[in-house]
Amino acid sequence: MRTVEPARQRDLRERNLATLLERVAASDPSAAPSRAGLAAVTGMSRATVSSLVDALLAGGLLEELPPPPRTGAGRPANGLRLSGSRVAALGVELGADHLVACVRDLTGAVRARASVPEIDRTGSPDLVLRASADLAADVLGQAAQEGLDVVGAAWAVPGLVDAVAGRLRLAPNLGWRDVPVLDLLREHPALAGLPLAVDNEAALAAVAELWNPGAHDDDARARPAPRSFLLVTGEVGIGGGVALDGRVLRGQRGWSGELGHVTVDPDGPRCGCGARGCLEAYAGQEALLARAGLPVRPRTSRGAVGGTPALLRAAAEVGHPGVLEALRDAGRALGVALSAAVNLLDVDAVVLGGSCAPLAPWLVEPLTAELEERVLRGRLLPVEVRVSATGADASVMGAAALVLQDVLDAPGALLTA
Repeated sequence: MRTVEPARQRDLRERNLATLLERVAASDPSAAPSRAGLAAVTGMSRATVSSLVDALLAGGLLEELPPPPRTGAGRPANGLRLSGSRVAALGVELGADHLVACVRDLTGAVRARASVPEIDRTGSPDLVLRASADLAADVLGQAAQEGLDVVGAAWAVPGLVDAVAGRLRLAPNLGWRDVPVLDLLREHPALAGLPLAVDNEAALAAVAELWNPGAHDDDARARPAPRSFLLVTGEVGIGGGVALDGRVLRGQRGWSGELGHVTVDPDGPRCGCGARGCLEAYAGQEALLARAGLPVRPRTSRGAVGGTPALLRAAAEVGHPGVLEALRDAGRALGVALSAAVNLLDVDAVVLGGSCAPLAPWLVEPLTAELEERVLRGRLLPVEVRVSATGADASVMGAAALVLQDVLDAPGALLTA
């Protein structure tokens, strides 16, 4: 008869496994921790650490590095790092008019990626979600060819998301309301049996930022990433992901992050949500095109070939007066909205992602001027403004990272007894 392990003992083992994985994940790659080092920093006995590390190695979650060259008496200890050989996660982004899917392994490396650059955002939710599931099946096939075990998937979607119920409650820019996202996805045979989740795109972009510290250029990449920040992202709409002390805030119902609907001028232009003077009416892609005197195209996202951010950047680089004025206005509007958020939340940095990232050279100056004038703490400690480290794929990478973090938090289910 098989002995049932006491619940408290199982819980302690799970916590210890997670502690070791988190320590390895957080370590400097140039100074991979050894078993003895992990015992020293965690307070666990060497025997306990050795047993748990053996289980994590056998389960393909850790790998042991070759021993370094000897520099004195005794055998040098082998370092440990996360393994990218087995466990992986799927992320899918449902953008305003594009789809992206990727598979990341436990080290965070992207092992497979595919995209559909143009979709009809006004189409039936059933058809769009089925297309996203087809794309997911494509990258799952690529991952299987590399011998990866995809343990879960998450969808990044715009709008108000009920993550517990798996429903998209409201997405004005898609024209969708109360869509049972996960129920529809589970009908696809390629996703049968795969644990699925859905979350807001801006929140997941913030998750990705925490998983990928640093910025695009080499000098900025060397700076430590802020643990508290407000990430601006989005395409047609404007979303905001908030991280405080390394944790993403989602609000009481998971509906936080609608930065685009913060009022910057009560008498301003009408927004797509029906209100007046929302940030989105100044800094959203369609608003930028209209204010610059350029035709508003039916496909505006970075997913489309020659998408709006690239078009606006190219026009700004040659000094198009309408575009430069529209970007100055957008930067000021961002500064007004973000100042209110920074005063309320006391974050260390504002991070420009999504369609704002390629336009940062023209947004930063007016945005920073507003922060300097309006943020109270700026008199003592300026608010840093930086460009996202994760680029255009932030939401889809954050979706995969959401699943991978669950692995780090509770690895026991993937290990043999």
